[in-house]
Amino acid sequence: MMNFIALVVEDDPFQRAFLADLLKEEGLEVVECASAEAAELVLVGTGSELRAMVTDVHLAGDKSGVELAQYAKRKFPSLNVVMISGRGPPYIPQDTRFLMKPCLPDELLDAVLN
Repeated sequence: MMNFIALVVEDDPFQRAFLADLLKEEGLEVVECASAEAAELVLVGTGSELRAMVTDVHLAGDKSGVELAQYAKRKFPSLNVVMISGRGPPYIPQDTRFLMKPCLPDELLDAVLN
């Protein structure tokens, strides 16, 4: 079975570590980024191997998580994209899940794995 690789994009290091650890505990391989720009490089390099991407709406850098989600879905329509934010969603791209922070671990895992 191919490894399940998830990309976690979050500019808060504590949140990022929390999300990454949660997914690693489920046996997923996790790539971590702080900005949409860094995440796009990962998508270009390993997009076909990625199964899921979790991104905060507000990120370091010039691009938002919404723009990143749109980019990811355009390049890889089958990628499972989950956006999270402490505020209500500004705009949710098609076929993208949205969770309010703080989200329950089970909620997040369900969104990432299904």
